[in-house]
Amino acid sequence: MSDDTNASPPADEPGFAGFDPAPVAVPVAMSAASPYRVLARKYRPAHFGDLIGQDAMVRTLTNAFAAGRIPQAWMLTGVRGVGKTTTARILARALNYQTPDGGGGPTTDLREFGIHCKEIIEGRHIDVQEIDAASNNGVDNIRQINDAVRYAPVSARYKVYIVDEVHMLSTGAFNAFLKTLEEPPPHARFIFATTEIRKVPVTVLSRCQRFDLRRIDTGVMLPYLANICRQEGIEADDEALAAVARAGEGSARDCLSILDQAIAHAAGPITLDEVRTMLGLADRARVIDLFEAVMKGDIAAALGELRAQYDAGADPSVVLGDLAEFTHLVTRLKLVPDAVKDNSLAQAERVRGGDFAQRLSIRVLARTWQMLLKGLAEVKQADRPIMAAEMVLVRLAHAADLPTPDEALKMLRDGSGSVGGGQGMPSAPRPPSGGGNTALAARPILASANPMPEMAAAPRAQAQAAVMVASLEDVVALASQHRDITLKLALERDVRPVRFEQGRIEFALGSSASRTVATDLSRRLKEWTGQTWMVAVVNAEGGATLREQAEAVKGRRESDAASHPAVKAVLERFPGARIVDVRDPRAAEADTPATPALENEYLPDGEPLFDDSEPDFDGIDF
Repeated sequence: MSDDTNASPPADEPGFAGFDPAPVAVPVAMSAASPYRVLARKYRPAHFGDLIGQDAMVRTLTNAFAAGRIPQAWMLTGVRGVGKTTTARILARALNYQTPDGGGGPTTDLREFGIHCKEIIEGRHIDVQEIDAASNNGVDNIRQINDAVRYAPVSARYKVYIVDEVHMLSTGAFNAFLKTLEEPPPHARFIFATTEIRKVPVTVLSRCQRFDLRRIDTGVMLPYLANICRQEGIEADDEALAAVARAGEGSARDCLSILDQAIAHAAGPITLDEVRTMLGLADRARVIDLFEAVMKGDIAAALGELRAQYDAGADPSVVLGDLAEFTHLVTRLKLVPDAVKDNSLAQAERVRGGDFAQRLSIRVLARTWQMLLKGLAEVKQADRPIMAAEMVLVRLAHAADLPTPDEALKMLRDGSGSVGGGQGMPSAPRPPSGGGNTALAARPILASANPMPEMAAAPRAQAQAAVMVASLEDVVALASQHRDITLKLALERDVRPVRFEQGRIEFALGSSASRTVATDLSRRLKEWTGQTWMVAVVNAEGGATLREQAEAVKGRRESDAASHPAVKAVLERFPGARIVDVRDPRAAEADTPATPALENEYLPDGEPLFDDSEPDFDGIDF
């Protein structure tokens, strides 16, 4: 065991417990016999109250211990640094908790140290064996465990085997473990930890209780880091700690390692600039400026800003990663406006990100995201990353000047303008076509309100006003108007409506229907209305087809007519007579039918709804 472990503070010192809310003064000078311990080890949690970000697991374990439902094996999985090995040691301590007077039992209330606790936490208890499966992954190693597990513990209540990185065991070793793991002696417990849960055989997983340790949220990590800084007597800005938390990506150990490095780098108060310099990060505000230049299609400003950040020490791949992160943030703010309340966001991200979210479309943001993902891979593989990053920005700025595919199709159909920038890069701001730069090119985004989105939306609004589609009958009328007889007949005969709303149609198909009806209808609606419609065939019963509805209306009219006393008298007087058609003379005179005839209202002249050979008459056939 190393000297730094022997130099651990005693159990009654608050600093040993890890995340203790009360600040503890740390001596400035350290003796030669007490080498420095990194923060990740010095503030390692010692009981369940110290664990942060794992509330679901702590609650489950607390209830299980209180009810006496303690399994023979646990499987802990999660990314690096979220507390798998630490949780395993705390579990071993909970299983073997014993007070100095010999009392106590398995419990999760570990605020007071028992007679075995300090040795277990320090990893030197004789009955708690920690095994590194990366270097002990053979059948012989597991055979030694199988032989030793039969003997009773020396001093503790349970023999506990902690197997770290268990996925590294060989197939033979896993198979050798199965019998012991399924039916261990009553005094033995197993705790496994792994970062690659998919590599663990299901035969092992089925014998364990599995807990997935989550990444620690930034909002939880910030007070944790601030508390440690207070205990260490270090001044740190909140924005600097937020940058450390983001760089740690949800790993407590990574965050503490970065904080340790930042303390040494700053040699005084930790500021955001110090953290950025240390990690090679770009200023968040400058990343947003770069994003704005790209979205405006101002390639000269974008390349100049990238080169300035590179000269200041920023890694090109980190800059593109920050751009992708900000693109994701803008997309979230557009779809979930309440996300602006996230405490981990800087003021510039809240204000300017929200403004971008109002001005940029989802299509532009999605296109930017995809291009940045591809560009990141190129930059990481390139011999000259800065050149590759500049070419990525050129593509982004050029794409920002292009219309979206549907707008390009409309422009080509209407002949309203050429697609693209002609020479590939805009020489001056142009009227908007829905692309990214057109939403931002006229003036800086925070300077004043931008009327461009309303101008871009005007043609769509006119198209919507010109063609109103509120029901399936309106769609059939459109098909009849454009002389698409095949689609019209399919809509009348085969479509059973399930759901109809603006921009979306869902229906079921008859057994004899063509399977391309949904695709054909979506394409035609796009042509006729200028809008994109989602047309889907669903597995549902659906309503009656238009033909069935028309037949039902016709049947009701004939039934009502047949029940009239005058009609009854006529039918009795003339045997064999039948009702051919029933019409309302008052509606005919007013030229506004009180009950629209579904079979005729959306058909042009000369195109009957049914293939009937019967002639139409204005009255009753005698």
